[in-house]
Amino acid sequence: MGFACGIVGLPNVGKSTLFNSLSSAKAESANYPFCTIEPNVGVVSVPDSRIHALARVVHPERTVPATIRFVDIAGLVRGASRGEGLGNQFLGHIREVDAVAHVVRCFEDPNVIHVENRVDPVSDVATIQTELCLKDLDTVHKRLDRARKMVKANSPVEKSAVWLCEALAAHLDAGKPARTFPFPDDQHAPVIFREMQLLTAKPVFYVANVSEGALGKVEEDRHFQALLAYAKEEGARVIPICAALEAQIAELDPVDRPDFLASAGLAEPGLHAVIRTGYDLLGLITYFTAGKTEVRAWTIPRGTLAPQAAGVIHTDFERGFIKAEVIWWEDLVALGSEAKCREAGKLSTEGKDYVVRDGDVMHFRFHV
Repeated sequence: MGFACGIVGLPNVGKSTLFNSLSSAKAESANYPFCTIEPNVGVVSVPDSRIHALARVVHPERTVPATIRFVDIAGLVRGASRGEGLGNQFLGHIREVDAVAHVVRCFEDPNVIHVENRVDPVSDVATIQTELCLKDLDTVHKRLDRARKMVKANSPVEKSAVWLCEALAAHLDAGKPARTFPFPDDQHAPVIFREMQLLTAKPVFYVANVSEGALGKVEEDRHFQALLAYAKEEGARVIPICAALEAQIAELDPVDRPDFLASAGLAEPGLHAVIRTGYDLLGLITYFTAGKTEVRAWTIPRGTLAPQAAGVIHTDFERGFIKAEVIWWEDLVALGSEAKCREAGKLSTEGKDYVVRDGDVMHFRFHV
């Protein structure tokens, strides 16, 4: 299981440049609005030093990392909720992703057109959030109308839907995203909320596209600091990157990247921080399988039990689950083999109630 992360933002903020640095699928990138119309999709390997450490010990025929889908969604503009700039089509693309990376322009450059002719990251975020809230408000009002018609049948679900939608409509009308809505203690509310598939319910983090000069000293950059203060109020995270620099890194041969990163004062590409933030935001973790054929990383939600983790590999593994043999990845790397881990008491046998940890190396026993 991977996840789909939508890249959104106003036109000309660096979305497609960032996408190009993340993905081998090259999106068109140019200095004019609506350069991206259809969403570009790129599948990216998740960087993880643990899988390479395991491969050095196991010597498999192949190494298969976890992957993530990035979706480059066309730039939204003011009025998108009413269809401006093909807004309805673009908003529909947001509905299909699991999380949102909101790219915000935090750099000055007279040669790059801003759709509203100024650089103001907080205003840019507010523009998009307003459009998404307005679209969600329309969805909530439609659900409210249906609930009011059906409440006469004395349905407890529809009664809950009425007051939930009324409260949610007031929340959205105040410009607040659905993800910050204070949930009431009601058994029906979470189901009703999920069924509406609200755009602003998606978990969001902000990608501050700063200039190369500001990258190492964002604490001095007024645009970045303004966005950071805004995000803190919402409880969201902000990742500073220079999209143009990331694009240069992506074009380099892998062996040349460490020296280039060092010269730019970076420990790693911004891509790594973007992926880690997306994983963390969605509560995802990685476990591994390791054998002579392959070492592979598998992505699961945090809190997944062993049978469900096995089911990610094949449904038969979950259906016929008997037990899981588990080794902590560091123990396997340190001791050098499964046999030595077994001898040292570092291999445990776990049953159906075992909660898989981030970094477990697992071998499943099953019978169908």
